[in-house]
Amino acid sequence: MKFKKLIPAAIILLLGIGANITGIMFRIQHWPYGSEILLFGTFLKLLALIVGIIALIKMYRNR
Repeated sequence: MKFKKLIPAAIILLLGIGANITGIMFRIQHWPYGSEILLFGTFLKLLALIVGIIALIKMYRNR
């Protein structure tokens, strides 16, 4: 199907989730840069949302 166009968004989303989990673990352990890693993960998830919406709009227009 045309859902292969959503793979980049899914990969970015998984990276964002991984960064958030890593940031949470850094925060729990009180290690430095935990907040920055959480912020980076949140931005990655936001980027994945934007990329996914753009891909869905392109899929809708080309059907």
